Amino acid sequence: MPQHASSGLRRLTRTQKLSVAGIAAAGAAALAFTAVPGADAGQGTAQATTADAKPVAFSAVGTAAEAQQATIAKQADSSAAKGKAEAAAKKAAAVKAAKAKAAAVAKAQAEKARATKAAANRSAVRTAIPAAAKPAVKPVPAKTAAKPAAKTYPDNLDGWIRESLAIMAKKGIPGSYEGIHRNIMRESSGNPMAINNWDINAINGTPSKGLLQVIAPTFKTYHVEGTSWNLYDPVANITAACNYAAAKYGSMDNVNSAY
Repeated sequence: MPQHASSGLRRLTRTQKLSVAGIAAAGAAALAFTAVPGADAGQGTAQATTADAKPVAFSAVGTAAEAQQATIAKQADSSAAKGKAEAAAKKAAAVKAAKAKAAAVAKAQAEKARATKAAANRSAVRTAIPAAAKPAVKPVPAKTAAKPAAKTYPDNLDGWIRESLAIMAKKGIPGSYEGIHRNIMRESSGNPMAINNWDINAINGTPSKGLLQVIAPTFKTYHVEGTSWNLYDPVANITAACNYAAAKYGSMDNVNSAY
């Protein structure tokens, strides 16, 4: 079966293409020269001149053919280089895309493996802690015995005497409830704000004050630590007076009159 001309041209090599192009150019030049109208008999000289010029014309045709061949060859080279460059770029892009895809798949697999391993480790830790490693329950310390609440006394004569006696016992000051009560009733009738403004102490500018009628210098000298420094304070007044009586008379129990 006869083949098409286009199929034959595709099988021509680069050298064959150049030869065909040169022949085609030469043929075109020859046709151009043969197309010139012939001269009559009287124009022999002109024909001779034309004949002499033919070698020059064919030389020009050859040069044109070579130039055309060079142009065709250059275009063919450029086309081939461009094709190779495009093919190389496509191949490089495909390789790069394949590498990126492979790296992404590997990364995803690694992350999945790490997550699975971490979950397994947490599960193992929760289920495999030995009893000895578990924190021991600290024993609750026994409650210390509460300190007894400070004893309170009623705010009256009875309470003042009893509170003073408790302080005197701690300080080693002698005295009894009866001796204190007896002297208070004689000196002030149980009035903690009593003051004597007429006796010799008052004349000397230091009146007797309080339940047991103590002057300021005596109170200051025989004041008992832990009591108020207010001379009118019932407990402070009783305790300082008993401390003075113990030093001078041995005890408040031994006082039966002004002291």
